[in-house]
Amino acid sequence: MAWAHDGSLEKAIKIMKAAKKAGADAIGIHITNLEDYMVPYYGSGKGKVSAGREELNIYKYLNDINLTFEEWLVFSKESKKESIDICVMPNDKTSLDFTIEKINPELYALAAATFVEEDFVRDIAKQNKKTLLRIGGAYLGEIEKVVQIFRDEGNNDIVLLHGIQLYPTELKDTNLALIDTLKKLFDVEVGLADHIDGGNPLAKIIPLLAIPYGARYIEKHITLNREEKGEDFESALNPEDFKEFVGFIRAAETAIGTDKFTGLNDAELKYREIVRKKIVAKMDINKGTVITRKHISFKRCDTGLTPDKIDILLGRKTLEPIAKDDTITLDKLS
Repeated sequence: MAWAHDGSLEKAIKIMKAAKKAGADAIGIHITNLEDYMVPYYGSGKGKVSAGREELNIYKYLNDINLTFEEWLVFSKESKKESIDICVMPNDKTSLDFTIEKINPELYALAAATFVEEDFVRDIAKQNKKTLLRIGGAYLGEIEKVVQIFRDEGNNDIVLLHGIQLYPTELKDTNLALIDTLKKLFDVEVGLADHIDGGNPLAKIIPLLAIPYGARYIEKHITLNREEKGEDFESALNPEDFKEFVGFIRAAETAIGTDKFTGLNDAELKYREIVRKKIVAKMDINKGTVITRKHISFKRCDTGLTPDKIDILLGRKTLEPIAKDDTITLDKLS
């Protein structure tokens, strides 16, 4: 939800419950101690906060809508009641210490902006929890270093989450094909942090294309009402749209299936039985006739032998007359 709660614990809980109801596996939150995260004179501007707030003092604005540690603790307890996993992206060391001590989330997220803070990265790696590494805006060497830190700490449970956090991200900057490259380069799970315009119909379609490239994790923003234009609304979906999106994801997973040939499933066997031709009489055949190739035709038919069984029929005599288009089967032959 990022900052979509707009500083309201009640709203944060509603968003979490909406995500759960829609079928999401986890809810991602940012926990921030602003004093340790940002200088008070940090400059404003486009891309730093949501549209319409560029002229605000960012430090004061974010401080006003920042949930306290105590509120996040209440939120985490409510999330556990709803049986939805929590993914925490701590934005500073104080927030990380609080998260470790009080929240104990199922997953962590690490922003690319912190990749060069080696001690911070190592502290998260030591938690031995699945961690989503948001690689948008990171150089390849920085990604390699972070992955190595995790492996040095014995934590191989990492996911490279492709995608940049521009609000919204343009389609030309999405570059889904890179996901497969990341998977091959690092031999880890991969995913997509999608941030295209939530009001664009393609917002529910484009992320599906990441799945054939190997994406196992899809991050999607959710808000209660896009019309309110709260913080981080640009790439967010309303609950009803988010639910439809999750349905699309599940359907895509089912349709993609497996890349291994494991024989024919029930549907394929049924289709095979329907479309395969059978051996039928090409003409009326008298009793006592020796069956040759000239007596046989292959046509779609509900019952009978398939053309690959022709050799077991040739040379046999008919025990009864066989009308044109009737099946030629062993019980009619001697």
